[in-house]
Amino acid sequence: MSTGLDSKRMITDGNKFKKVVDLKADSVQLPTGILTGEKLRQLSPGSEFYLNEKKYFIFECTLADFLEKKLERKTQIMYPKEISFMIYKLDISPGDSVGEAGTGSGAMTLSLSRTVGPQGSVYTYERRSDFSKLVNKNYSRGRKFDNVTFYNQSIEEGIFETDLDAFVLDVREPWEVLDKISHSLKPSGNLGVLVPTYNQISATLPELKDNSFFVTDIVELLLRRYKHNPERMRPEDTMIGHTGYLIIAKKLTGETKSLEEISECEE
Repeated sequence: MSTGLDSKRMITDGNKFKKVVDLKADSVQLPTGILTGEKLRQLSPGSEFYLNEKKYFIFECTLADFLEKKLERKTQIMYPKEISFMIYKLDISPGDSVGEAGTGSGAMTLSLSRTVGPQGSVYTYERRSDFSKLVNKNYSRGRKFDNVTFYNQSIEEGIFETDLDAFVLDVREPWEVLDKISHSLKPSGNLGVLVPTYNQISATLPELKDNSFFVTDIVELLLRRYKHNPERMRPEDTMIGHTGYLIIAKKLTGETKSLEEISECEE
């Protein structure tokens, strides 16, 4: 039997109902009745079916489906809008080595794992043991690759890895650990910091400068969804107003050369 996301399907009625189900389940409860596990496993992804005269659609389960509907959480997670922007701005790609601190429930961890692929590596640090147990459970259920190393410790105690391509930081006081992250990143390596308040931005910026980081972006991302009705197109009645602010920075070497020095080296 398949594991990770390959063992799951997403079922929707095309409106508000959306559910991630496990192919190993004996049965699945839908709004109009019970779908047996035997019939579930016979349904092809991308097909339609009826249960008590109501039509449903079944698809392969994407990572976004899993994070939104199936991820167990004890904290607020990074939303897809932050995750995708962070991966894009940190230039994370297959084969990269990436660090993370503040694993939480593992939403970002799973996304990083998928992005770096089987040849890449993710190293994630979480100081709370209850969160570490939860993220291991979420990772086993949602993983595609076995490329994540988990540490149940604070990065205040140090980071084992060096020469990392990028680092994602989601902790309460990021300014306290920037020296550790600077040591772990390669020159020009990328850092992304998530904080929920202005105060944390203000406290982080001076420490970024003191630890030889060059800030490229400070952003807040808002997402507005629309109703799926072509005759009455308008936004959804409610939206998530705020999740966090993203600070994007690059590591500097601290080295400064004059053009004259460069010319002398070339000679």
